[in-house]
Amino acid sequence: MHLVSRQVPGLLVNGGAVLSLSDVVDVDLHRVRSCIRELTQTGLNGNAASSLNLLRDAELLPGWYDDWVLFEQSRLRQDRLHAFHILARESLVRSDFEVALEASEAALELEPLCESAVGLLIQAQRQQGNNAAALRAFEKYRAKLNEDMGLAPSEAIRRLVADAL
Repeated sequence: MHLVSRQVPGLLVNGGAVLSLSDVVDVDLHRVRSCIRELTQTGLNGNAASSLNLLRDAELLPGWYDDWVLFEQSRLRQDRLHAFHILARESLVRSDFEVALEASEAALELEPLCESAVGLLIQAQRQQGNNAAALRAFEKYRAKLNEDMGLAPSEAIRRLVADAL
């Protein structure tokens, strides 16, 4: 602490029994949480692409395995997954298919068997007129779901590609 205080004066605030970062320090997790909070409370108001970029690589203390860190990493992961769903769904409504594709793919990077994210991806590809890509996404999901869990896709997902088959 002494070394940090000397190398970066004003970084740490000694509040007696509590040691904290100065209010002028920009914490990326705070920006990520603020973005997620805004998306969940008000929907897509700002620049969808910048929200997507901020959330896509947001990780909390990668490589740390303390119990409290694992819990917070899991919570952030679920919050990001929810935010990607909002971005994809609202981008579809706005006919912003590129952002919808990116957001649904980002959700699938976090959770490859997330059926709702697969559905959003298929819808975005179909609305772009890219039936082949939609069918590939469905087939990839079907194979992974079968391989990992021995399950078949739901009727709702099969309906999304039924007429393309």
